[in-house]
Amino acid sequence: MINAALIGYGYWGPNLARNIARSSSYDLGWIVDLDDKNLQLAKESYPWIQVSNDASQVLAQEDVDLVIIATPVSTHYSLASAALKANKHVFVEKPLTDNYGQAQALHVEATARNLVLMVDHTFIFTGAVKKIEELLEEKALGDVYYYDSTRVNLGLLQHDVSVIWDLAVHDFAILDYLFRRKPFSISAVGFAHFPNTPVNTAFISAKYEDNLIAHINVNWLAPVKLRQTLIGGSEKMVFYNDLEPSEKVKIFDHGISLSHNQDLQENDLTKLKIGYRKGDIFLPQLSSREALEVEFEYLAKCIESSCSPINDAGMGARVVQLVCAAEESMRLNGAPVNI
Repeated sequence: MINAALIGYGYWGPNLARNIARSSSYDLGWIVDLDDKNLQLAKESYPWIQVSNDASQVLAQEDVDLVIIATPVSTHYSLASAALKANKHVFVEKPLTDNYGQAQALHVEATARNLVLMVDHTFIFTGAVKKIEELLEEKALGDVYYYDSTRVNLGLLQHDVSVIWDLAVHDFAILDYLFRRKPFSISAVGFAHFPNTPVNTAFISAKYEDNLIAHINVNWLAPVKLRQTLIGGSEKMVFYNDLEPSEKVKIFDHGISLSHNQDLQENDLTKLKIGYRKGDIFLPQLSSREALEVEFEYLAKCIESSCSPINDAGMGARVVQLVCAAEESMRLNGAPVNI
């Protein structure tokens, strides 16, 4: 049994507590929050737990094995660093930090102490993303040309981070997980439409080797909520709609082929023959388990076997690096930033 303590019981904390409390692998013993009202709500849901306003009180408990951090991103580094130095495993809400150097430092610290530091990039544990990973591993899509994501809604406007830190971080994590490599450049444009507030609308492009391009549209000012991704390949194409209740992933046997007479010059584009293939549409069966449940099950296995998770601090640092590059590109009016 892994003795767990949760720091932060605001927006995301209750979801983390619910999954930890119902798992047979964990014993949720502590919940920490600065707001007494949040602690009262926590006590009502979990009468057996101890509550506190002081994180250091929990870190001093020798029987706490795992610290779960669901606090504002500006506090992640100090809390995670203190937990690691107290010899605790750490699970931290995304993004890992708001600073690439600090994210790297946490990775070094966790590795040196042989502790698990997992970043809550929940989407990589969904049935939909797992299925897309299978397709890529099987090379079912052929050569992948593009990843095109739209992640928009009306709110929640943040006061401390931009829409890139809030929404685009999901796509950067999915890209890292699916393609196992970083882009060589990032460009982004975005605007803050209200005075003294962070950027609320942004368009990001990431260029990879082998002509793969990723485009991410994030927006807090959209009239509808959309969570849609297109992945195009030379053989098949994928449409992923995370808001679809059942058919989240559709695989299209569609594509384009080019041919030309061998006697013609290769650069004579006017003589090329373009063929359009429109085949069947497949709806694969996906796991319906809640991603957080799968993630915490995986976390327990990593802690018990002392192995590093795929969404460790290394992955968390790479995601932070890409977000920081996008922010820098925005400051440069969209100029590409090399990774």
